[in-house]
Amino acid sequence: MQETLFCLRVGHLPYSMSDSNTTDFTNPSTFILLGIPGLEVVHVWLSIPFCAMYIIAILGNFTILFIVKRDKILHEPMYYFLCMLAITDLVLSTSTLPKTLSIFWFNSREIEFSACLTQMYFISCSLMMESGIFVAMALDRYVAICDPLRHSTILTNHVVAKIGLAVVLRGGILVLPYPILARQWPYCRTNIIPHSYCENMAVVKLACADIRISSYYSLSVSFLVIGLDVFFIAMSYIQILRAIFRLPTKDARLKTFGTCGSHLCVILVSYIPGLFSVLTHRFGHNVAVHFHILMANAYLLVPPMLHPIIYGVRTKQIRDRLLRLLTHKGM
Repeated sequence: MQETLFCLRVGHLPYSMSDSNTTDFTNPSTFILLGIPGLEVVHVWLSIPFCAMYIIAILGNFTILFIVKRDKILHEPMYYFLCMLAITDLVLSTSTLPKTLSIFWFNSREIEFSACLTQMYFISCSLMMESGIFVAMALDRYVAICDPLRHSTILTNHVVAKIGLAVVLRGGILVLPYPILARQWPYCRTNIIPHSYCENMAVVKLACADIRISSYYSLSVSFLVIGLDVFFIAMSYIQILRAIFRLPTKDARLKTFGTCGSHLCVILVSYIPGLFSVLTHRFGHNVAVHFHILMANAYLLVPPMLHPIIYGVRTKQIRDRLLRLLTHKGM
């Protein structure tokens, strides 16, 4: 999924490595991650906000999981999907941040070839699953607002489990060709990846072979998946807004729309950084490489940090139970 957003121009990056790192070889046992090229001297300072976002993401998403598991009143489709999003965010942030921080703190730039492909898979899979969860959340809000009397009979626990399984299988299966194709290419140019993590196209572009299959497949999957997901989300909210505007009073409209506010904020937080990165990459040809990579990292780090904050602030049920838990602990 990211390859649509962050297809960085590897060949245009100014490497500072010696020629010994670019000698011909067949398949490398390790790759070298540069971190954020051009900002090496401030890697330690950059690690501070990176580490802070990671800690907030871990604590926030684990808190969401704990609250929902602890309170049986929250065992409803909306909160089940929220737990799926929290788990996905934990996987996404943990797939990237520990290695990035090791580069910033210890200059530990080497990553094994198999570990690089594994990281690539989990990043792309998590992003695709996240998009699918947004569709499931939109479906839940649509049924809850447009057909509230049948919500509990339509979205049963069995149906929610099937939706969750479909989201996981879709992400896992569609992304599986990424590492499979990347593994088969010969790498005889360089083993230096000008990035802070193993992004699909940043790795594949190092191959000394025709990589059009990888490029076309990743672009096709990305556009089709994101396009269909955004379409279904938009259709759901068009119907939701029509139902809201048919309500008799302004208070009823505001209250009903408020139940969708958290979901809309989460969608915007997740898609806007990606859209901004696409625009800067496609049209900002004079934008520095390090800015592209910072945006790529922001796309992976900011949403997992903000999702639990948004739901904790805007969702009354979670906010009340969190305050109750904190005050109980304080006593």
